[in-house]
Amino acid sequence: MAVNMRMVSALFRQTLCVRRLVVSQHCRSFNSQYSEETKAMLDQFIRVDHAGELGADRIYAGQMAVLGNTSVGPVIQEMWDQEKDHLKKFEELIPEYRVRPTFFLPFWNVAGFALGAGSALLGKEAAMACTVAVEEVIGEHYDSQIRALFKDDPEKHKALLETIKQFRDDELEHLDTGLKHDAEEAPMYAALSNIIKIGCKGAIWIAEKV
Repeated sequence: MAVNMRMVSALFRQTLCVRRLVVSQHCRSFNSQYSEETKAMLDQFIRVDHAGELGADRIYAGQMAVLGNTSVGPVIQEMWDQEKDHLKKFEELIPEYRVRPTFFLPFWNVAGFALGAGSALLGKEAAMACTVAVEEVIGEHYDSQIRALFKDDPEKHKALLETIKQFRDDELEHLDTGLKHDAEEAPMYAALSNIIKIGCKGAIWIAEKV
């Protein structure tokens, strides 16, 4: 049977137009839920959290590359598995909330792995000190977001609040795990911890902007 190419082409164009209309209406519907100020806040929160969870995922990947076959390997793996779940969730939220990821994702990928592997090369105590420092900053960061979302509209942000609360609790559990596994016995613990915290806060600031 001969195929009428004009009809096929017209049908294809019609399908594209319908799809664009649906997407456009969906975007307008999503954007109409929030004020410009709230949308800007959500953009910033999800962009930063996505970048942070990618960084955390890479940190644990680096630690596992060095310490995976040691006594703390299973402990690190368990924390890493939770970070993978966190990252997966924010990768879903990025398109759902129509958020542009930070331009620095490739850098966080490399820097996170380097931090994880580098701290692990100093010993399991230093790796755990890294975990404690990172998770302390992330826990505080999530707390500040929870307060802001409650202040804006706890009912409208209910789903996101539940997600962030759960992830905050997971991060604080990782902090406790690090302390239980001798983080404070790492060489120059205070200095190492402060350097990592400063780096994490700098990364948050950058991701908030770009």
